Amino acid sequence: MKPLFIKDPIYLKHDTGESHPESIERLVAIYNETAALEDELTILQPQKATKEQILTVHTQSLYYSVKEASKEERALDADTVCSKDSFEVAHYAAGAGITAIDAIRDGLSNLAFCAIRPPGHHATKHNSMGFCLFNNIAIATRYAQSVGYKRVFVIDFDVHHGNGTQDIFYEDDSLFYFSTHQAFAYPGTGDPGEIGLGKGEGYTFNYPLMPNSGDSELLEVYNEELPPLIEGFDPDIILVSAGYDLHESDPLATLDITHDGIRSMIEKILSIKQDRPKIFFLEGGYNPTALAYNVYLTLESMIEYS
Repeated sequence: MKPLFIKDPIYLKHDTGESHPESIERLVAIYNETAALEDELTILQPQKATKEQILTVHTQSLYYSVKEASKEERALDADTVCSKDSFEVAHYAAGAGITAIDAIRDGLSNLAFCAIRPPGHHATKHNSMGFCLFNNIAIATRYAQSVGYKRVFVIDFDVHHGNGTQDIFYEDDSLFYFSTHQAFAYPGTGDPGEIGLGKGEGYTFNYPLMPNSGDSELLEVYNEELPPLIEGFDPDIILVSAGYDLHESDPLATLDITHDGIRSMIEKILSIKQDRPKIFFLEGGYNPTALAYNVYLTLESMIEYS
């Protein structure tokens, strides 16, 4: 079965303005770079998430704040910009994971990549932040659980800690959140001592990488720490916040991870529990050329494992 690739030109309508790192050019580069692989992929268009699906993880006040900011074409904070179409586009970003889950349930594939924007993993239950409007992977998690995938394992390799995803599920034992990220970077969360609370205690794993860490430090975590955690949790589905700003060329971070290191990490993720569905959600990555090539490598690896 071919991996699923969810894409749509609607994501180009989220206009963050000139010089913003989370730019339209990111997806243009990805779509151009990956065009050569499309014969080996099943291309799907995303559905639009409903308000009710978004409210499974967010408050009504957050939902309406994004709606109003888009209507007024203003920023929600210094980093998080809304244009007139952003509210609409964010529904389709949230809907991509739902589309992937439905297609997997229909037997089309066991692997999917959602090439979407705006990203999502910084959006908490109450606040949009860090370029993120709605938390796409969290919305997909609740949808997956509603259709039978009760135990969800989230891997987040974005260079910035996914504080929003952690926040939403911090007291929840139905989701295991695993994050590697750069220490001392935005948003300042993700300490190893953050392990969950209440019945969620022990279901959050944070591994901050020191600035200028390279492939060996990253791969040690994915080769040694990740497999036993997944085996022990025994998830029904694995969702991945795929932020490629850990690459050595990224302007917003200072890790020294190479293309080869990223490919090795992806292959390790794909090799664990190969019978379980895996869905990747685009998060960060702000050098468009490097980002596009890293997505290409990810899709190439998914094709090999499909």
